[in-house]
Amino acid sequence: SIRYYKKYCKDYRFMSFKSFLLTGDVVGVDFCYHELPEKLDVFDNKAFMKNKVPFYAVCSNVETGQAEYIRVSDAFKEIDVIRASASLPYFSRIVEIGDKKYLDGGCCDSIALCAFQSMGYQRNVVILTRDIEYRKKPEMKFLTKAVYRNYPKFCDALLRRHEMYNRQVEYIMEQEKKGSIFVIRPMSPLEVGRMETNPDKIQLVYDRGRKDAADKMSELVSWLNTPVK
Repeated sequence: SIRYYKKYCKDYRFMSFKSFLLTGDVVGVDFCYHELPEKLDVFDNKAFMKNKVPFYAVCSNVETGQAEYIRVSDAFKEIDVIRASASLPYFSRIVEIGDKKYLDGGCCDSIALCAFQSMGYQRNVVILTRDIEYRKKPEMKFLTKAVYRNYPKFCDALLRRHEMYNRQVEYIMEQEKKGSIFVIRPMSPLEVGRMETNPDKIQLVYDRGRKDAADKMSELVSWLNTPVK
């Protein structure tokens, strides 16, 4: 990921408003999900398929307004599931997979902790990109209703997203205090743009993430070795 971002962040096909105007997707679909991982910097799909750890992508079904947790076994064959899970509302076209329509999973389940707890996972490590003080603000109601007027359940989910996210943050803090989960988060807000084109800033944020994780690694190992209550 860091290689991709540093090398191609200035390429309009990677992520840009130019891509959005030309294709309807701020992230170039053909370039990012095909040319880049299949030809320019080949993704090791064989290693991915051999890994026995289940990999899930969270997608928002725009017709039901519900999150779906889709297991991905072959990153190339199921690339549209991964693409759907990262297709930002307003700046991406709806991704059609079979007879279903999807967008970014964060629209209907921003932090999928409860979903994985309900699956039976008892040792959940939650990695956040926002500091502990961050709380989400409401969507622009007029824009949401204008763009997604044909998908009322999804529209409602977007308009309630800030409430859902903020409740999830509070739940995470409660679970963290109980020792039920382990959390890695930035110590302060990340100073980087959503479509950052400065490789140095991208590297700085990457290094901060590595340091935050490294600083808690011994604590994480100890927590993982503690019997589940």
